[in-house]
Amino acid sequence: MNLDEILKDAEREFAAAASLPILDQVKARYLGKSGAIPSQMKTLGALPAEERKAAGARINQAKDQVETLLRGRRDAIQAAELERQLAAESLDVTLPGRGEAVAGLHPVTRTMQRIEALFASIGFEVADGPEIETDFYNFTALNIPENHPARAMHDTFYLEGGNLLRTHTSPVQVHYMQNFMKLAGSPQAFLSPSGGERHEAAISGGESLPPIRIIAPGRVYRCDSDVTHTPMFHQVEGLWVDESVSFADLKGILTDFMARFFERDNLPVRFRPSFFPFTEPSAEMDIGCVICEGAGCRVCSHTGWLEVLGCGMVHPNVFGHVGIDAERYQGFAFGLGVERLAMLRYGVDDLRLFFENDMRFLKQFA
Repeated sequence: MNLDEILKDAEREFAAAASLPILDQVKARYLGKSGAIPSQMKTLGALPAEERKAAGARINQAKDQVETLLRGRRDAIQAAELERQLAAESLDVTLPGRGEAVAGLHPVTRTMQRIEALFASIGFEVADGPEIETDFYNFTALNIPENHPARAMHDTFYLEGGNLLRTHTSPVQVHYMQNFMKLAGSPQAFLSPSGGERHEAAISGGESLPPIRIIAPGRVYRCDSDVTHTPMFHQVEGLWVDESVSFADLKGILTDFMARFFERDNLPVRFRPSFFPFTEPSAEMDIGCVICEGAGCRVCSHTGWLEVLGCGMVHPNVFGHVGIDAERYQGFAFGLGVERLAMLRYGVDDLRLFFENDMRFLKQFA
């Protein structure tokens, strides 16, 4: 073919190409390995030597013109596609802004704060402690012997070096009482072990210890996972130690707390005998089902009652580990699951929902 005809045909076909894939097909017909321009280059060998240079220059010039036509058409197609995309995705900048979403506290955090506020209103102080504990603080100091089931591998996460992830927040009580007694024996005035109320003088001789009133909220860990259990969950354990603390005080405080937490003035409660190594006597506390009002439903297994916590009078052996005279002082302790109360308060039927980070669930509490 004549080079002028090749250029004329290329210009016509490039102009007719409506998309980049079609344009690439046209490009192959003119610039591809077997295209029109390379085919012209192959004819140079048949020409006399004196004509070869001039012919090669004309072919190269024609190739440059075809490539210029190709770039121009490619740019035009890309510009048209961008125009169509901008038109399809155009924004009306005159519309009002959507604003920022309002954040909210996690339901477990909300429940924890509510529990802390209710106990703080009757004089309890919040105490904290390590989540990685020793066997002594997690078990031995709480009167849990070596053969107790709670020490089994199926219940406890053990770490290298003999430590473990605490299975309850009761070790915080032991730490607190130990520090309390160390400070009580100091010859100077002291702050309570978690930095709260300041006592004016050390305790010695026949003087009485100031009362200990604390709650210990925090994360705990056990090898368990199902609809009502997770490997990590939250507990709040409480302790009151004084010279005249009784089981009646325990019942009164917990009954009042549950009534205020669920906002039920006449909330039925009952205490059932139970066993815990660190308390004696011990009891389980039940409340009337807040879902069915005691009529019986799936949540309460059609009994009308819900188990909410364990409690009891502190065992003398626990006092022995921290240096408190069990003949002179008594105390009560209790422990409750935060997620358990949150499930009852908010009507959640699967504990795992609290930890799946599903915004459809969490935004209900914002």
